[in-house]
Amino acid sequence: MKLYYIIIPLIAIAVAGFGSLLTNTGLTPATDSVLSWYQTIQKPNWTPAGSIIGVVWTTIFILTAISALIVWTKAPRDSRLTWIAVLFLVNAAFNVLWSFLFFNQHLLAVSIFEAALLGLSVMALIILIWPISRWASILLIPYAGWVIFATYLTYSVWLLNK
Repeated sequence: MKLYYIIIPLIAIAVAGFGSLLTNTGLTPATDSVLSWYQTIQKPNWTPAGSIIGVVWTTIFILTAISALIVWTKAPRDSRLTWIAVLFLVNAAFNVLWSFLFFNQHLLAVSIFEAALLGLSVMALIILIWPISRWASILLIPYAGWVIFATYLTYSVWLLNK
């Protein structure tokens, strides 16, 4: 078995876990008698339930890990693969950073721009991966769609709370 079959899923699990930990800081009240920050802000009535968001993100992380595995398996070992690997890691950092900015620091306006950067990183991955594996590229399309939706949701939350 190749080592990357272990490392890539572990990175996806670590990113999901760390992002979830940061998200929970905004969802968890400081004490039983106090509402959490997230419970106190205005949200659009079309905000998905937390359980739906959890399923979507779990699916996205699985698809992203599969995409990365396909690319790592199929791509020639050249500088292009290095740049794609770096972009996957930058994307992971953007993913965690959004949770930190929104749920931990409560920086709604900054979160909008950061979410846009996250979306651009997903789109860049889709484009760069396409010549290597169309299938790996297609697996990232739900991620791009969700990030577009999440960016608009973040913008809507900001409008309701500015």
